Amino acid sequence: MTSAVADRVGTVPPRRRSKLVLRNTLLGWSFILPNFVGFAIITLVPVVTLFYVSLTDYNIFGKGDFIGFENFVKLVRDPLFQRSFVNTLYFAALHVPLTIAVSLGLALLLNTKLRGVAFFRTAAFFPYITSIVAIALVWNLLFSPDYGPINQFLRFLGIANPPGWLTSQDWAMPAIVIISTWRDMGYYMILFLAGLQTVPRELYEAARMDGANAIQRFWNVTLPGIRPTMFLVTVLLTIASFKIFDLIIVLSPGGTAAPNAATVVLSQFIYQKGFIESKFGYASAGAVALFVLCLGATVIQFLINKKRSA
Repeated sequence: MTSAVADRVGTVPPRRRSKLVLRNTLLGWSFILPNFVGFAIITLVPVVTLFYVSLTDYNIFGKGDFIGFENFVKLVRDPLFQRSFVNTLYFAALHVPLTIAVSLGLALLLNTKLRGVAFFRTAAFFPYITSIVAIALVWNLLFSPDYGPINQFLRFLGIANPPGWLTSQDWAMPAIVIISTWRDMGYYMILFLAGLQTVPRELYEAARMDGANAIQRFWNVTLPGIRPTMFLVTVLLTIASFKIFDLIIVLSPGGTAAPNAATVVLSQFIYQKGFIESKFGYASAGAVALFVLCLGATVIQFLINKKRSA
C-alpha cells in the first residue's frame, strides 16, 4: 500500500507537487503561528528586553545609557543582594526536601481505594487554591508569639520561651518554609499520585513473594517506578522555591525592614529595586541573576537524572 501511494505521488507533475508542498507548509504554519506570536509577545520579547535593560542604568525618569556589566559588578558587592541570595538558597534547601517528603507521604497514604479517600485528597489539595492573603492572615494568628495557639501549645509542653516565629531573625524563614510546605503539598501530592498509579501492581506482588517488607518494597519498587515523577517534581519545586515571592511579601511585608532582612529573597530584592526605588536597570540585573540560578539548577538536575537513567 505504501509503495502504491509512493508511485502515485511520483506521477504528480513537479509544478503541482511544489504547490502541494507549499500548501501543506502554509497550513502547518497557520497552526503554529498563533502560538508562536503569543510566545514571542508574552515571553521572548520581554526576556530579550530584560537582558538589554540589565546592561543599562535605565530608570523611570528617562532613557537609560548603556553601562555594560556595571550593574552585575554592583550586585556582587551589594550586601542586600548577598543576603537575599543566601536566603533564597536557604529557603530552597529547606522547602524542596520537606515538601517532597510530605507530599510523597500523603500520596502513599491516599493511594488507596478506601471509602472517603477522595475527600481527603481534596482536603489536602485545598490549601493550594486558597487565597494567599487568607493563608497569611490565618498563619500570622497561629504564629503569634504571645497569643498564637502554636506557642500556647509549646508553653503547655514546658517550653518557657517559644520562638518568635515571623518576628524572629532566626525563626522567620523556617516559619515561612512550614507555611509554604503546607500550601504546596497538595499540588505535588497529585503529581505523585499520578506517578504511583503507573507502577505495576505485579511488581509489589512479586516483592511480597520474595519476602520484601514495606520499607524494602518502597526503596526497590516504588522509588524506581516513580523516578520520572520525582524528577519532574524536583525540577518544578526547585524553580518555584527560587522564585518565591507572594507568600513572603504578604507574611513579611517589611522585606528589607524585617529583622536584619531575614526573609528577603531574590524576587523581593528585584521588586524592591524595580518598583520601589525605580532602578529598573539594576533590578533587571537581579532578575538575570535569578534566571541564571534557576537555569543552572535545572541543567544540573537534568544531568544528574540522565546519569542515573543511563
